[in-house]
Amino acid sequence: MKMTRRAFCAGLAAVPLARPTQAQDMALLTARAATVQLAPDGYPATPVWSYDGTIPGPVIRAAQGSRLQRRLVNTLEVPTSVHWHGIRIDNAMDGVAGLTQNAVPPGESFDYAFDLPDAGTYWYHAHTNSMEQVARGLSGALIIEEATPPDVDRDEVLMIDDWLLDPNTGLFVDDFAAPMARSHGGQIGNLVGVNGRYDYRLSARQNERLRLRLINLANAQIFGLKLEGLTGWTVALDGMPLDTPEPVTDTLVLAPAQRMDLIVDVTAEEGETAGLLFAAADDTWRVLAEVSVEGRAASVLRGAPQPLPRNPRMEVVGVDAASVLEMPLQGGAMRGLESAAFNGQKLTWQELVQQGQFWALAGQAGLGEVPFATLSRGETARIRMTNNTIFPHAMHLHGMHFRERKADGSLGPLRDTVLVMPNETTEIAFVADNPGKWLLHCHMLGHAASGMTNWLMVT
Repeated sequence: MKMTRRAFCAGLAAVPLARPTQAQDMALLTARAATVQLAPDGYPATPVWSYDGTIPGPVIRAAQGSRLQRRLVNTLEVPTSVHWHGIRIDNAMDGVAGLTQNAVPPGESFDYAFDLPDAGTYWYHAHTNSMEQVARGLSGALIIEEATPPDVDRDEVLMIDDWLLDPNTGLFVDDFAAPMARSHGGQIGNLVGVNGRYDYRLSARQNERLRLRLINLANAQIFGLKLEGLTGWTVALDGMPLDTPEPVTDTLVLAPAQRMDLIVDVTAEEGETAGLLFAAADDTWRVLAEVSVEGRAASVLRGAPQPLPRNPRMEVVGVDAASVLEMPLQGGAMRGLESAAFNGQKLTWQELVQQGQFWALAGQAGLGEVPFATLSRGETARIRMTNNTIFPHAMHLHGMHFRERKADGSLGPLRDTVLVMPNETTEIAFVADNPGKWLLHCHMLGHAASGMTNWLMVT
């Protein structure tokens, strides 16, 4: 498919290919500058920050229950660190510069070593100046494999991302501190792609069964997705298995940092095209990952899949008796803040804006010296997040998973990132079973960089 310059500027698709690498092959994870062809052929290549020279970084695969060890080698000219997103990890290994470790200076290294209690689809990304470093390419998939995998023919990782590029130079439109993006919905790219490829394609056979691991690597874009020529079931969210696979009958919503595991059957006939579509800004559906159907795998379909094996410690008990912590989400354009605490001082809205702070969580802009809450290990906690802004926020809790508590008291699936819509309230419940300092922040990374970050202490 030929891409016109007009289509490029309107925002169709691009991003480069990352090859899966088995865990034992990659003792080092090197953050380094590289030049890659993010845009379609005929457009300039793009200078990026990468892990091991690829965008996205290498797919790391490891077995559930094993121990992962990686030495981050920083050859960039800026400090960096790695967060292992969604892993119930030792606090010292969480990778949050300024909270759980110091950033790794240029020319130095840091050893990460941690156990992998949960199977599922996770990812890793920079957690120092994340707004810029993730946008420039510092992210990749982390796949923890079950001892007994599901009955599928193939396992495919689909890392969805967007990039904001100048089509004339190939360079990032790199004003990452721009007040407009930070105070509004965040930085949205003009190109969208999968696994580092524009026009990403797979081939499959009719009636073949695939496991699709979807990961949203984007800084701020919420993807609406649908299947075409595929019959699917959602079997896991944010790495955690659902009790019962849910048939895909409507648009799937994937916010920044969220993951979704689908098991799909190829129902399109040989010679037809199937795929994964995304809702574009012009209200049309565009092909995100195309599946060309060649041959037939079986004469009949297999029926609904079985649930994935459960991970340990998935229950959240004692929710009704737990006290509720109120966390209003505040600020942003057209709402603003009267005041908030920042660097130990209470500042007015005008003073916050001068400091590049547009958002706050419970009256705190950015990390304060005092945690939002101190919880005892094993305590069940509830946090009620009321979105008083006009923008959605993908709220991510480090170190632990939670369940959304519905209005009727029922609990939703276990996850680590929840989308809180404007003028709505979302309550999460979790067992504080992992000691340490844990970040709770918006994963629209421009929002996190400009105030929408806080932390919990588990003792």
